[in-house]
Amino acid sequence: MKWLNPILGDIATIVGGSTPSRNREEYWNGSIPWLTPTDLPMPSEGIGEVSDTASKITEEGLAAISAQLLPVGTVLFSSRATIGKIGISRVPLATNQGFANLIPRNGVDEKYLAYCLLHFRHEIAALAGSTTFKEVTKTSLKKYRIPLPPLSEQRRIVEILDQADALRKKRAEADAKAARILPALFYKMFGDPATNPKGWPVVPIDEMVAPIERRDPSGQPDEPFTYIDIAGVDGQLGVISIAKTLTGAEAPSRARQIIKANDVIVSTVRPYLRATALVPAEYNNQICSTGFCVLRAKSGVGFGFLYALSRLQWFTDKLNARARGASYPAVTDADVFNLRVPQPIEQDVLKSFDRQVLDVLVLQDKRRGIAARIESLFETLLHRAFTGDLTAKWRMAHMKELLQEMEQQAKALKIDDYRLPIEEETTSSIIDHRSEIPNA
Repeated sequence: MKWLNPILGDIATIVGGSTPSRNREEYWNGSIPWLTPTDLPMPSEGIGEVSDTASKITEEGLAAISAQLLPVGTVLFSSRATIGKIGISRVPLATNQGFANLIPRNGVDEKYLAYCLLHFRHEIAALAGSTTFKEVTKTSLKKYRIPLPPLSEQRRIVEILDQADALRKKRAEADAKAARILPALFYKMFGDPATNPKGWPVVPIDEMVAPIERRDPSGQPDEPFTYIDIAGVDGQLGVISIAKTLTGAEAPSRARQIIKANDVIVSTVRPYLRATALVPAEYNNQICSTGFCVLRAKSGVGFGFLYALSRLQWFTDKLNARARGASYPAVTDADVFNLRVPQPIEQDVLKSFDRQVLDVLVLQDKRRGIAARIESLFETLLHRAFTGDLTAKWRMAHMKELLQEMEQQAKALKIDDYRLPIEEETTSSIIDHRSEIPNA
């Protein structure tokens, strides 16, 4: 049996979104949910079920942008900034211009389509090209082909993947609880920086940090170095997740700042993403982007205090209030350095907190290892799902019904000329994980 292989434009209506003028009060604070990419989870966190949004617009705002109200079951795909965030609307809503939204046609399960986009997100992101501002156009997305089994098999695939995805969500929930440990420790030891209940002296951060050094790696074109850019920081966990090894000849123009162990790096671009991290010892004397403000604690100032401070929502809100630029909000190093904060002066407390921060980060690193293994299993299941291997046995047991359903589906969608060969037997090169999932 062969699956259909349609282009997305044949199986879904693809529409974009827009943003009402921020200068018109009558367009905002209404009752219509209005989605931005920040409302959706990262791809590693699964598919968002969207029933509410942080911002809402009015009927006047919707009319002003000539946007349609997307129906329940629309697959929401972020097509710029972070490409590949995916959600499903569970209430009628509108989106900003950062989306290509797919309204599935009859014979297409919205959850199957969402999982399919999740699996192929990297290939789809590559359609954005190499421009500075990456965006996947609706035209490009319409032409992208996906494997499409009969509706019954789509739903069987969704059933299996949902069970696996539940493990990821439980892990994410546990990570969210773990992420609250550090702020809780901070408030316990130092109090709320907004109210300063312990009466610490209030000073600009600039008085608490030492100057850093700069160098241009391109001056040594054959010398390798480790480079940290903003994309390499996991804003949710507050750690460096990706570091690039480059030669001086490959050094980008922003690779200029020398970092040392226990420096705190704070992204000055899109501060709401909370891309802050503590530099581990393995990256001592390496290079980070000038897109970071580097906080190097002076003697007597705890690096743990500065790091935990940078992870507080209070700190993020302060930077957001100083950010300039609508489409690319950013702050300057001066904005960070001029931020006034309480300065603890009890050295034994600061040193104790430094140790606790390092302990928390060790535990966090172990959790990342577990998360990576769960993610690897899920990616394997996605691969098996969209090659046909995951449901091969189930398909054989329901072949007659599926063939009839396929014929009706192809006629309804007018895509019977597009076919994808799927092997009936399990491909030997694919790892068999059936022992870890329900009978497929």
